[in-house]
Amino acid sequence: MKIAVSAAVAALSVLSIVGAANADPISVVAAENFYGDVASQIGGPAIAVTSILTNPDEDPHLFEASPSTARALVAAKLVIYNGVDYDPWMEKLLSANQAAGRQVIVVGALVHRKAGENPHLWYDPATMPVVAKAIAAELDGIDPAHKEDHAKNLGAFLASLTPFDRKVRAMREKYAGLEVTATEPVAGYLADAIGLKVRNKEFQLAVENDAEPTAKQVAAFENDLKKRAVRVLLYNSQATEDLTKRLQRMAHDNHIPIVGVSETEPPGTSFQAWMSGQLDALDTALGGAAF
Repeated sequence: MKIAVSAAVAALSVLSIVGAANADPISVVAAENFYGDVASQIGGPAIAVTSILTNPDEDPHLFEASPSTARALVAAKLVIYNGVDYDPWMEKLLSANQAAGRQVIVVGALVHRKAGENPHLWYDPATMPVVAKAIAAELDGIDPAHKEDHAKNLGAFLASLTPFDRKVRAMREKYAGLEVTATEPVAGYLADAIGLKVRNKEFQLAVENDAEPTAKQVAAFENDLKKRAVRVLLYNSQATEDLTKRLQRMAHDNHIPIVGVSETEPPGTSFQAWMSGQLDALDTALGGAAF
């Protein structure tokens, strides 16, 4: 699915944006709140982070940028967004606001992903260490007085990912080669890291691109559930289409474990806790499936 772009660009055209001296705290804007969370962990109290996509109860693919979104970028010294056509509204807003001195991190470019590939980059265990290092480097340039703090916080963040990485490796040893399915490729990179074989990818691609899956694709998906050809159904907990709900009911009726994954970090948690919780749920589902 692709996020809609609203008339927010027009709001920028009427704003008088003048390059200002660095403020304290440093203003950072993240399109997605998990990138904002990581920025906060690296920058600490010396930065103020505004995240745009924050509600885990809403489908981020339905988001439309507004004038308030545009205003959030005015004072930003660092902007972070996903790229890979996941948040094209951010690219449009930045193009309309050519602020001098502002640094921009496009995660897709960092990890060498292109439009047309799975945009849910944060589910790849290799992504966030790269993002965290890039954030630290940019903050060093913007606020060199806190360089030592950035280095210390970066080290702590990278160390905090070790248990997650260790568990991914352990799950790969147990589950590599098992077949699962998904309504969308949200956790596709994580499934790949574990070595799972994900079925019904054409169905997922259609849903991701706001297209109606073909009758043949739907039938193949349903057949996998009826025949219990898959160990787990992964579904996007922020998408509520009737077809998705029907497939969940069918999986339940056929005693196939269901694991919800989300595209937005829940409030009151951290990126590490969010990812680890979902990984634990998948481990439980795969280990407990009676096949």
